[in-house]
Amino acid sequence: METREIIQALPGLSANDCLKIAEVALELINQERKSLTKDEQKRLLAAAARTAIEDYTPGSELIVFSDIEGEDFYEYPDQNL
Repeated sequence: METREIIQALPGLSANDCLKIAEVALELINQERKSLTKDEQKRLLAAAARTAIEDYTPGSELIVFSDIEGEDFYEYPDQNL
């Protein structure tokens, strides 16, 4: 079964079935990760870091809220709350 077919089938499944699929998928990922050598782990982490760089560049959606950092989240009309 192709990835596309699996993704298309998910909406037709129950929440329990979707959770079971996610659980099995995560377990397979964990098993694969544990079987990697230290060099393979480092290589994968470096690739993930390179991929994430654009998420942290100015103007990206990930850091958009850092522009308002330090501002009040909400101004209450009655300060006696």
